[in-house]
Amino acid sequence: MTNRLLLIFALISSLAFAQAPEKAATGAPDVVVSARAQKLHDSALVVDTHADTPQRFLDEGFDIGSMDPKDAGHISLDKARRGNLEAEFFSIWVDPETNQGQFARHTFDLIDSVYLQAARHPDQMVMAYSPNDIDRAHKEHKLAALMGIEGGHSIENDIHLLRDYYRLGVRYMTLSWSNTNEWADSSGDIDDPKVQHHNGLTDFGKQVVLEMNRLGMMVDISHVADKTFWDAIATTKAPVIASHSSARALTDAPRNMTDEMLRAVAKNGGVVQVNFYNGFIDEDFRKAMMAQQKDAAAAVQKYTDQLKSEGKPVNYVDIDRIEREWMEKISRPPLKSLIDHIDHIAKVAGIDHVGLGSDFDGVSGATPQGIDSAADLPKITQALLDRGYSAEDIKKILGGNLMRVFREVEGVSHEMQAAAAK
Repeated sequence: MTNRLLLIFALISSLAFAQAPEKAATGAPDVVVSARAQKLHDSALVVDTHADTPQRFLDEGFDIGSMDPKDAGHISLDKARRGNLEAEFFSIWVDPETNQGQFARHTFDLIDSVYLQAARHPDQMVMAYSPNDIDRAHKEHKLAALMGIEGGHSIENDIHLLRDYYRLGVRYMTLSWSNTNEWADSSGDIDDPKVQHHNGLTDFGKQVVLEMNRLGMMVDISHVADKTFWDAIATTKAPVIASHSSARALTDAPRNMTDEMLRAVAKNGGVVQVNFYNGFIDEDFRKAMMAQQKDAAAAVQKYTDQLKSEGKPVNYVDIDRIEREWMEKISRPPLKSLIDHIDHIAKVAGIDHVGLGSDFDGVSGATPQGIDSAADLPKITQALLDRGYSAEDIKKILGGNLMRVFREVEGVSHEMQAAAAK
């Protein structure tokens, strides 16, 4: 959301010289969901670990109960119901540039926005804090709303704030966003010589990981620099998650994970939740983004400069519109690109270590063909069936693997707290 795609442009373009874009796959027929696939999908517990919809709650005054057919957003209660999305981890993301000095304040505002939506629609949505809560919401046919903080800068280097966020319902934290913070290096600026790096996690960063283990908060390694990833794996006592990452072997973006990392997550018992963003799942799309990055960034800059010259605040809704327009200039890849990443991770890490982390509402106009909202999730089930995946394995991918990790993280927390009490 907001200026996230502008920063993604900069991230990808910093990795290599811009190349002439290869035309992305076009004209792929939409996936028709069979009765068998629909029945299987409807019988599964579908969990998505990353949606940026809280930005819409705050910046647009968006109501998750909206039935507006013109709404281009990915998540609403209606869209979730049609896609059998039963548990969503809403991303609590604070822009590190525009919220300097008030990271915690904006974090609290975003958390509050999720609670307000649940209070507004108690018949369809409920706050959830554990796997058992997700199971209860499933039985009540309500969307289980959970939260994950996207970026360790939100704790403002204060372990007490981390605990406060846990008490308010935050159940995972991404150690860094695209910015390196004071204790964890990010993949987003690791090659920027102007940024002070730490060679991974600092001692305080390792304390944060262990405190997350103790609390029962999942350690999320999406966005982190490679060395940060390895430090987190060496430090954690519980399985980790990648809340929205894909495979670097298929799409050469630093946000994606190498095969060695995938195997390490498997050994750790964790799970990689595949990101739906075209720039992370399709190499042609990534190259096309690199080619137009300068012009897209200039368009956004022109808009923000105009507002500043007029003494007006930056309107992130319009920034999102501009970014969407630029994304739509690039041909959307077929659904196959997304399924290829799921398939690759399942083969490298194992079927027990892959899931779905859409990045819905954070990647405007940049999801593969056929995936326009949460309502389209059954198409993933159909595509997996078409590749020969069993019903049991598909249910693991759709949510079973994340639920297992969530329970194991809770178990480690109980053990650590019991040991400390002796």
